Amino acid sequence: MKLGKAIGTIGGLTMVSRVLGFARDMMMSRILGASAAADAFFVAFRLPNTFRRFFGEGAFSAGFVPLFSQRYHGENGEAEAKRFSEEVLAVFLPTLVIFTLVAQVAMPALVWLLASGYAVEPEKFHLAVDLSRITFPYLAFISLVSLYSGILNSMHRFTAAAFAPALLNLCMLIALFFVRDGGAISATAVAWGVTAGGVLQLILLWWAAQRAGVSLKLRRPRITPGVRQFFRVVIPATFAAGVYQLSILVDTTFISYLSEGSMAYLNYADRLNQLPLGIIGTALGTAILPSISKFVDQGQPEEAEKIQNQAVDLAMLLTLPAAVALAAAAVPLVTALFQGGEFSVEDARITGQTLAIIALGLPAYVLVKVFTPGFFAREDTKTPLKVAMFVLAANIGLNFLLIPMFGIHGLATVLAITAWINGGTLYYILRKRGHFRLSREVGFRVGRQLIAAAAMGAVLLLIQSRLGGLYSGSVGQRLVAVGALVSAGGAVYFALGWLIGAINKDDVMVLLRRKKVSAD
Repeated sequence: MKLGKAIGTIGGLTMVSRVLGFARDMMMSRILGASAAADAFFVAFRLPNTFRRFFGEGAFSAGFVPLFSQRYHGENGEAEAKRFSEEVLAVFLPTLVIFTLVAQVAMPALVWLLASGYAVEPEKFHLAVDLSRITFPYLAFISLVSLYSGILNSMHRFTAAAFAPALLNLCMLIALFFVRDGGAISATAVAWGVTAGGVLQLILLWWAAQRAGVSLKLRRPRITPGVRQFFRVVIPATFAAGVYQLSILVDTTFISYLSEGSMAYLNYADRLNQLPLGIIGTALGTAILPSISKFVDQGQPEEAEKIQNQAVDLAMLLTLPAAVALAAAAVPLVTALFQGGEFSVEDARITGQTLAIIALGLPAYVLVKVFTPGFFAREDTKTPLKVAMFVLAANIGLNFLLIPMFGIHGLATVLAITAWINGGTLYYILRKRGHFRLSREVGFRVGRQLIAAAAMGAVLLLIQSRLGGLYSGSVGQRLVAVGALVSAGGAVYFALGWLIGAINKDDVMVLLRRKKVSAD
């Protein structure tokens, strides 16, 4: 697999989605601000996403992709892989339908579990319940998208799955554009946009699978040997994802007891933090899992290790400057992007400070995306489960310790710390088992990347001190100020990195070549 080209395809299309996501949140911040309606919507949006990651996206991919890849590259090839997919779909689809219907009835209880602090504000709580009933069907659609994405990614066809999230952001943008009243009215419109986005994503992935020659038929649900094998792998992964999502639920519950707008502050901060995480981390994790699975199955662990080393190198090359830039220039960036309308100067300040702290954990988040395929490719989902439980315990303990003292900034600190605990533990286990060891060459290069990133951070601090009020000025002034930060920071980092040997020049040249990947 040409890792650089695959990452370029996935990352480039993810960038399209992230840009639309920025536009969505910029409009949302001006229309909804950091209000009760914004908090209620973000809870409603988080609820299906929590369950999606619980037994849809992460856990499903961990179990499905390696098993599909085994069959696809095996003796009977595509026919066997297609039959396996149909058997899984036959069980997965009715499970999703039943779960969605039960959740609609139990929605008040689910919202209370996620944000019990809102129960003391009946109007806000009931709005969160109503919005959650609208958004929850998104879970079923996006979980089916995960199945088709797993098929296409295993075939090294990454384009459709990488582009699909852009449709969600587009639908939400359209809803905001036509319903600008603010408050519950606009929040309801965006909630409907979420579900519409799920429908469009499923249609796109179904069409892409058809073009790839994979036309799945609905079968009668049966527990076949393939399904039993899938359950043996996916159930521990589901619990692992469940532990992680329980951690998010705990964080959300803590936030619901903080001052109004805290949920919005965290969401807007996370939007900026998710840009490099989605483009780099998700792209790397998606691109390397099928190939690592193939090399492990073929008894070539050294090739699997080589891919993971290359992934670490690329991850740190792109993530370290992003983390330093977000930490050093958080308040100016948030001010330039989100301040205006219902989003005040104080809202921008609190959000920026939250972002600066969260960004310190960004490299660890991306490394987790690189390390976990080393377990999943070996059908080992129990180890990530144990690590997730350990991280959850640390998360809860640190939340109780830091949130009473520092509020939302304490929660942001916990997120950064536990990300490093997670990434460090996964690497330690992989190394101890002999499955992956960071090469000396990559280690030295990462050290040089840190030096270049530190120099870039110093330049960013100098520039923002000189530009001052431009970040809250007119649209043109904001564009100039942000452009100055991005261009100067990028120039310093990559120029210095090139000079001191922080960059693997061969990998960069691969990323810069705009050759079409066989991915549609």
